[in-house]
Amino acid sequence: MLRSYRVLAFSLASFAAAGVAFADPPKAPAVAPPKPKQIVLISFDAAREISQWQRSRALAKRTGAHFTYFLSCVFLLSPDTRQQYSGPGKTAGKSNVGFAASKQDVADRLEQVRLAAAEGHDIGSHACGHFDGKAWSKADWLAEFASVRRIFENAYAINGIPEPAGWHDFAHHALVGFRAPYLSTNKALYEALPQAGFQYDASGVSKGPALPPTVKGTMRFALPLVPEGPKAKSVVAMDYNLYVRHSGGTEKPAMAAEFTERAYEAFRAAFDAQYSGKRLPLELGFHFTLMNDGAYWTALERFAGEVCVKADVECISFRDYAARRRADTTKETVGG
Repeated sequence: MLRSYRVLAFSLASFAAAGVAFADPPKAPAVAPPKPKQIVLISFDAAREISQWQRSRALAKRTGAHFTYFLSCVFLLSPDTRQQYSGPGKTAGKSNVGFAASKQDVADRLEQVRLAAAEGHDIGSHACGHFDGKAWSKADWLAEFASVRRIFENAYAINGIPEPAGWHDFAHHALVGFRAPYLSTNKALYEALPQAGFQYDASGVSKGPALPPTVKGTMRFALPLVPEGPKAKSVVAMDYNLYVRHSGGTEKPAMAAEFTERAYEAFRAAFDAQYSGKRLPLELGFHFTLMNDGAYWTALERFAGEVCVKADVECISFRDYAARRRADTTKETVGG
């Protein structure tokens, strides 16, 4: 046995003399930190048609998603109560999008709002009369927001509809987010938002998915530009913008299947880029209007049915995302 050790020692010494290097033992591969969940933020503007409330809530139940509904408060006023609203510089009872069809229509919509909120969805504001506020002053914006809150909180009483228990308290605290009609903003809006009690704004447009900054207490979300169509031209990730891109803003129902496929492919490509990349939140915007024979809602349902059900994807509301970001910031501040 001793002779064997001597032979081994001699051999090692010979290798060393010959300049033969021995490799270090292999290191354990570095473990990459787990990726955060992919966030998808889906919202609806105006929130008028009862059937679309029902359809969107059914989609949410199938996929586990939570949506944000930016409600225009004129849809909580009937033809008999429309005089309750007057926009900045406008006479009473005027609106760019009309009013509710009837007292019963208001009651049905309020019921959908209550059901959606109970199911965890976010009810935000899309102002009232869908006027372009780019030239409004801070006082104008504050007046519009005062109308929003007064009509929302008192919708049952204004329309002579029996008010369910708990409505007023819910309505007083529910509206924490805002999206401007036409995505039209100005400096005065952002001065007015925190004073009016809004925590986030979703009126922006960005070059692509991005983390929303918080500026003077208001978190600012932005709909991204996403590649779309055969030439991959950028378009705002909203159904109306696709509608204008595809058919010039006029109905072409015969081409609905083609438009559905194009919209779906744009949504999915934008999602896949983030899912495989930095996982920045992806925002997609819709209206309750069924443009091009519902092409964009059909695309949304296919998209949500594929991605919102993934274990590492969350389709959540603006409100919940903003609350999570604020909580994370608080933890970092206190060193937790």
